[in-house]
Amino acid sequence: MFYAIVKAALSGVLVMVVSETAKRSPAFGALVASLPLISVLGIVWLWRDTGDVERIAAHAEATFWYVLPSLPMFLVFPALLRHGIGFWPALGLGCALTVILYLITVWIASRFGIAL
Repeated sequence: MFYAIVKAALSGVLVMVVSETAKRSPAFGALVASLPLISVLGIVWLWRDTGDVERIAAHAEATFWYVLPSLPMFLVFPALLRHGIGFWPALGLGCALTVILYLITVWIASRFGIAL
């Protein structure tokens, strides 16, 4: 149980660091947020928990494929905000777009023999 609490606390601290950094400098906060820290932490936790090289390799590869459809949200969301759409609707639309793109990505990947 202690291990789970440590994992949750460390992961939460990373989110807090991004938030606090972005208050001072949006660009630097974005840089910190764009680092694959959560992915690397997930890989480290997975290694420590399982030691399964194949599972870690599959996780890292799937992460790559799931990052691609998430990227358009970071262009659509600010564009919606700048065009007068409220924060929550813009965020919701950006997230909805991401879900749709995830589904399309999984479908296309399966056509090429990539299981996600």
